[in-house]
Amino acid sequence: MSSDLGAFSISLAVKDLDASIAFYEKLGFEAMGGGEGWRMMKMGDKVIGLFQGMFEKNMLTFNPGWTQDAAPLEQFTDIRALQAALKVRGLTPKTEIDPESTGPASIMLEDPDGNPILIDQHR
Repeated sequence: MSSDLGAFSISLAVKDLDASIAFYEKLGFEAMGGGEGWRMMKMGDKVIGLFQGMFEKNMLTFNPGWTQDAAPLEQFTDIRALQAALKVRGLTPKTEIDPESTGPASIMLEDPDGNPILIDQHR
């Protein structure tokens, strides 16, 4: 199986979005997109998502279909194929998607220490 989970970022649950943006800008990150209550910050190939009021915990995030520079990939492993392969490997997602569906979808896993891992396909 292709293990390409897509672009990688850390998604941080923040208490004050503006304060967090200011802090990460001082570290050298620049805003690369966002919306109400969230902002994506980038420095080189490092990406941090800041999310106020959306998640309880910080999490690892993977986005199939995108490069680390947020450019769409022409070919990528669809999230339904990733879900099937993960299940074959003995991993059970906390949330699953219908294998017959198409388009955007997401699954959530937890590592052995309870750290959430989101695989979120936007395409």
